[in-house]
Amino acid sequence: MEEAAHPYVPKDLKLPGYVPISMSMSSILSVYLASSLFVVTLVWFLFGKEYSKGDSRYVGRDSAVIAVEGITAVIEGPASLLAVYAIAKGKSYSYVLQLAISLGQLYGCLATSSFYYYSYYIGANGWWVLIPLLISYRSWNKICEAAANGVETKMKKKIR
Repeated sequence: MEEAAHPYVPKDLKLPGYVPISMSMSSILSVYLASSLFVVTLVWFLFGKEYSKGDSRYVGRDSAVIAVEGITAVIEGPASLLAVYAIAKGKSYSYVLQLAISLGQLYGCLATSSFYYYSYYIGANGWWVLIPLLISYRSWNKICEAAANGVETKMKKKIR
């Protein structure tokens, strides 16, 4: 039985049982996007009202909540994608982005009511505080380290 040709390198790599993809990339993406939209919509309808019990400002469309969520969606969302790119490519500005995004997330977490404080804010949202704090701490140290190295390099050049 002859093995199907594969698109991987090296071309002479033996892949027993390899089966070429039968769906087009647009078909795969369409199914994925439709499934994702369905799941997000289902979760929203099932749990959105429950979350609003913990913070009634989400139900009443409080202007502060709309502002914070607007910033999160319009600025922090795309900045997060840029940060993923910067981290993957080893760009120097990745730490500045991580710090800014984490501080924005921490600011958003501070705006909550006390009704379901422990179950919703601490229990469900604890990770939204802990992880940005850890990333902020790490990014701050990396930025300070880079700044200190830059000052040392400049001082060495002046001495010579």
